[in-house]
Amino acid sequence: MHIEVTGSGPPLVLIHGWALHGGVFAPLVERLSAHHQLHLVDLPGHGYSRDAAIPLALQPAAHEILARTPPAVWLGWSLGGLFALQAAALSAQVRGLAMIAATPRFVRGNDWMHAVEPVVFSQFGSELQQDYRGTLERFLALDTIGSEHARAELRTLKQTLYARGEPAPAALQQGLVLLEQSDLRAALPALSVPSLWISGRRDRLVPPAGVREAAALVPQGRHLDIAGGGHAPFLGHADQVAAEIRGFMQSLQTHPVGAT
Repeated sequence: MHIEVTGSGPPLVLIHGWALHGGVFAPLVERLSAHHQLHLVDLPGHGYSRDAAIPLALQPAAHEILARTPPAVWLGWSLGGLFALQAAALSAQVRGLAMIAATPRFVRGNDWMHAVEPVVFSQFGSELQQDYRGTLERFLALDTIGSEHARAELRTLKQTLYARGEPAPAALQQGLVLLEQSDLRAALPALSVPSLWISGRRDRLVPPAGVREAAALVPQGRHLDIAGGGHAPFLGHADQVAAEIRGFMQSLQTHPVGAT
């Protein structure tokens, strides 16, 4: 699995969303690398990890990233949030958790209303087999729709999508299954590290109410809603998101986990 390391300072592991790769975090790298050592992960089947031997599954990938990175705060965007949350449940090596447009469950249920209908991800899976590139572009549009900077964000995502090669079709299908079937809510009450949950107020994929609800289930969770933000607020509102992450990490250094 490809993990790029850049910058210096307290470490931060960043995990991207479906179909993208670590390069999508370029706006955060620009703003955080002077203060933090960034570990930018390409998930299996994505980017430079396209031919990785391990599957795009929560436990194998989380264990591999844990083995390849130091004790750190983990940041997960969208699908990447599932891997970050899984790692936090597995290991004390995760010192804090930053979740961007991510929740422990991405589909709606009787007891989890602030999410998308299950058919959304299964439909994308069917469409991928018929129109690979067109389906990816439609998903990128869904990432940005509603944001006050939607055009610029969509342009950036399109430029980024194939910058490290095409994502593997099998991994894309595995990722959609994870989004459709994963439910990590049971891990939230036991989460022993501070967490920051960032939502975009105009997000059409992960409603901010769902992010807020997830944060409320965590003992040390804090929710932040980015006004005008869509599903990728670190693109159109990079200054605000980077400042919040820096503040969150500084608070962990001032009050480290386990301190009295």
